[in-house]
Amino acid sequence: MLLCIDCGNTNTVFSIWDGTRFVGTWRTSTEWQRTADQYYVWLSSLMNIHKIEVEIDEVIVSSTVPRVVFNLRVLSDRYFNCRPIVVGKPDCLLPVAPRVDAGTAVGPDRLVNTAGAFDRHGGDLIVVDFGTATTFDVVAPDGAYVGGVIAPGVNLSLEALHNAAAALPHVDITKPQQVIGTNTVACMQSGIFWGYVGLVREICARIKAERDVPMRIISTGGLAPLFGQTEALFDAFEDDLTMHGLTVIHRHNKENT
Repeated sequence: MLLCIDCGNTNTVFSIWDGTRFVGTWRTSTEWQRTADQYYVWLSSLMNIHKIEVEIDEVIVSSTVPRVVFNLRVLSDRYFNCRPIVVGKPDCLLPVAPRVDAGTAVGPDRLVNTAGAFDRHGGDLIVVDFGTATTFDVVAPDGAYVGGVIAPGVNLSLEALHNAAAALPHVDITKPQQVIGTNTVACMQSGIFWGYVGLVREICARIKAERDVPMRIISTGGLAPLFGQTEALFDAFEDDLTMHGLTVIHRHNKENT
């Protein structure tokens, strides 16, 4: 079976794919110091708890943190007796090559989201991912990644407010009852929530105007439902878009190598 690993700046997600569905998905914090042995003890313990008895013989990795890739390679070799496919490396084939400035290294997460979104929704897409950064990925009609936008993430913005202003507390993001806050926490929540609603709406509108074609907006990431359920910002929400994209790229590599 296939082990899909999505290593982000904040969290790392492991999912086991049996060819038709994900039989198990687990999340841990991203720490570059974590060894291959620690990964295996953690993963095998969770598999035992959930009574998932499968043999993993293939691994694909997407990592925005380069320093963790080495130990994930060791994990694959030592415990699963395979060489992992690492998205973004020269030996990893993409369904369609990105069309960006020469010499530009596109983030693996953005390539994976593009592949997953195109497989499910076709081309002419804007993929909005609410992660450590809020990213907007533009998918061409043929499925190529052709650029996008990177904005600070929601939680990153809240953290910056708290760290830079001594009088501002650390708050959780939620939809405020009203726009005008009557206390510090409500003011901060309103600013972040409605600020990001405006950011998403304006950036997507400008991308559509610049491309001058009808485009669908696909959201993913932990905070996407919060914004999607309150405002008509997105055409679809995909909670497993990155993992699905990893299976798409893995299948493409198997069929073409």
